[in-house]
Amino acid sequence: MALTKTVEVDQLEIVGPYKAIGVQEKIIVKDDGTLVSESIHRRMLNCGDLDASDNLVDTDISSESSDIQNLCNTYWTTDIKNSWKEYQISIKPPTDSKGFGD
Repeated sequence: MALTKTVEVDQLEIVGPYKAIGVQEKIIVKDDGTLVSESIHRRMLNCGDLDASDNLVDTDISSESSDIQNLCNTYWTTDIKNSWKEYQISIKPPTDSKGFGD
């Protein structure tokens, strides 16, 4: 009995004004070449996240396939990254200078 599992990029899409990359992957499990199961996994990649000082830290795409890296490098321009950063800052919950119970 030889179980094999493969993960294939099934679909890529560019989503919204900040050009998030939607990745749909097909997970295929076979036993001696016979299909045992097949499932779909979806995930979204954004161009970055804010650090504690509200600096945008680029998403690490080094482990992604070359197709995904090419899309990210094409769509995540400086303008998109700046817009995403401004949006992320605008939706942050306000910080209260008072501690709990003050």
